[in-house]
Amino acid sequence: MIFHLVPAAEWPPAPGAAYRPGSLAAEGFVHCSGDHAAVLAVAAARYRDAPGPLLVLTIDPGRLAAEVRWEDADGRSHPHVYGEVPADAVVDVAELRRDADGRPLGIGRPG
Repeated sequence: MIFHLVPAAEWPPAPGAAYRPGSLAAEGFVHCSGDHAAVLAVAAARYRDAPGPLLVLTIDPGRLAAEVRWEDADGRSHPHVYGEVPADAVVDVAELRRDADGRPLGIGRPG
């Protein structure tokens, strides 16, 4: 499984539509993480000031038509999805819990 951080306001996509974040149009791929530790590191580095709740999508690469490439970034290897993510490839949605300063505390059930 691979993981993707998304503002709650951007998930789910419209009925019948695939998920296409801005990075897909701008960079040609969807940024993902290979484990929860990497999700928390990305959240701390890039999402501390993000408004509103953040969700962690668990994506089954076997359900993707798009290529997944593991590429180096920030001294680590991260999976990048080179195409849209069908909604049915997302097998779980969890909430990124953060403290009042936006620091990630963990991943848990939305609510």
